[in-house]
Amino acid sequence: MSEAVGVSTRSGEDRAARVVTEVFAPAVWAAAMPLVVAVQAAGWVRGPLWGLLAVFFSAALPYGIVLLAVRRGRLTDHHIGVREQRRGPLLLGMVCVLVGLGLLIDFDAPRRLVAMVAVILAVLAVVTAVNQVWKLSVHSAVAAASVTVLTVLLGPPLLAGYALVALVAWSRVRLGDHTTPQVVAGTVAGVAVAAPVFLALT
Repeated sequence: MSEAVGVSTRSGEDRAARVVTEVFAPAVWAAAMPLVVAVQAAGWVRGPLWGLLAVFFSAALPYGIVLLAVRRGRLTDHHIGVREQRRGPLLLGMVCVLVGLGLLIDFDAPRRLVAMVAVILAVLAVVTAVNQVWKLSVHSAVAAASVTVLTVLLGPPLLAGYALVALVAWSRVRLGDHTTPQVVAGTVAGVAVAAPVFLALT
C-alpha cells in the first residue's frame, strides 16, 4: 500500500512539474513580458499594439521556427532538451529578436519596451554562448530575468516572484531535464543580465 502511495505521489509531482514547465516556458515569458511592459509604458490603447509587434519577433517567430523543426524531426522536442541541438534555434531566435529590436527603435517605441526586448536579446546571447559547452537552464534564466524586470518596473513587492522562479527551477530538475547547478546558474545569469541591461536602457 505504501509503495502504491509513493508511486502515486511521484507521478503527481511529475504531472505538476510538467504543468509548471509548460505554463512558465521561455516562450510564454517572451510573449507576456513585452505586452506587460508595453501597456505599463504606453497605456491600454497604444500599448498592446507596441507589445504585439515585439511579441511577434521575441516569441511567436522564434517559437514557430522551433515547432516547425520539431515537426520535421530536426529537434527532439519543443524545449530542445538535447544541448547539441540548441545552437541553431537559439541563433535564429537571436536574429528574430534583433530584427524586432531594430524595428522598435526605428519606430520610436516606448523606451521601456525597447529595454525589455534588449533584455530578451541579451539573455538569449548569454544562454546561447553557455549552451555551447554546458546545458544551462533556459527556463530558469528567462524566468529570473522576467521577474527581475518586473521588480525594477513595479517595485519591491514583485520580489515575491522569485518564488515562482524557484518553482520553475524545481520543475526542470524534477523532470530530469536539468541538474541543480544548471538551474541555479540559469537563475543567476537571468538576474545578472536583466538588471543592468534594463536599468541602463531606461
